[in-house]
Amino acid sequence: MFKSLANLSHIYFKKFEYCGYSPNVRSCKPNTDGISSFENLLANIILRVFVWVVAFVICFGNVFVICLRSCIASDSRHHTMSIKSLCCADCLMGVYLFFIGAFDIKYCGEYNRHAQMWMESLSCQLIGSLAMLSTEVSVMLLTYMTLEKYVCIVFPFHNYRAGRKQTLSTLTVIWALGFMIAVIPFWDKQTFGNYYGRNGVCFPLHSDLTEKPGARSYSTGIFLVFSYTSMFFSVRKTSAKTARHTVFDQEVTIAKRFFFIVFTDALCWMPIFLLKILSLLQVEITGTVILWVVIFILPINSALNPILYTMTTTSFRERLKLCLQMKWQQLGMKDTPHSISMIYTHNSAP
Repeated sequence: MFKSLANLSHIYFKKFEYCGYSPNVRSCKPNTDGISSFENLLANIILRVFVWVVAFVICFGNVFVICLRSCIASDSRHHTMSIKSLCCADCLMGVYLFFIGAFDIKYCGEYNRHAQMWMESLSCQLIGSLAMLSTEVSVMLLTYMTLEKYVCIVFPFHNYRAGRKQTLSTLTVIWALGFMIAVIPFWDKQTFGNYYGRNGVCFPLHSDLTEKPGARSYSTGIFLVFSYTSMFFSVRKTSAKTARHTVFDQEVTIAKRFFFIVFTDALCWMPIFLLKILSLLQVEITGTVILWVVIFILPINSALNPILYTMTTTSFRERLKLCLQMKWQQLGMKDTPHSISMIYTHNSAP
């Protein structure tokens, strides 16, 4: 409709998202929805820089932990497998942010010309599903690890311990379920519509009146029912572990650390739950708030998990210290024959 209006230079809409339907118009108002602007995919200059910083921190932290866990032997290899799997899931969030930053640079200065094409593109759908896969697998892994530790600590003399096959099977099921959650919106366009292309950052966190009922119900089930239930279950179990009196100091330490980890994750998820509830109640939410949640609050778990799960543990720090000491000793042994020869020559002199 707007392509035929060659002389149209200014246009005014009720919402910024409609500006994408008139890419040839020189001036469109409103020129931002808080997420994207007429010029850029990310409207906020601070977040345009911050997206790269957060992505780097997430990827570097998780890859670093994976490498350390691979090099340093652990008493619980099955637990280490779960930690590595969690790091892989969290690392996907960093990859998602890298893509958002890259496309922001690609469309810099002329985003509105490509806005509609971008939100309907396969690239937007794929990186949106990547973020969904990361968040849901991370939550499920956290719940599984919490349940596993709960059984070990509450029933310390029980013979049950997850073996290699059982751990691999559980991790495979978790990843398969996360993959299904992420790709289901691709199956039926009539029900879900453009599920991941509702905004410039390709993440279906916010509901609006134009969203299809099937998509609204699905996102509500994922972010409120599934994720909230998992986090509530984890917090409840870790609370029980911390409150339980036991004579084993190591178990108490593990219980307190797990409670702190799960409680931190729950705090990070709380704004997401509130934002989803408010959007379902049709409360007007500015795009700036959504952008801060997607770029900053949502990835916090991915950045903190490798630190909380690995670098805060006493046993891991001791193994790392021991490994570094052995490396230094091996380096020092290279000079030992020469030093002994010099001492022997000096002592044999008349």
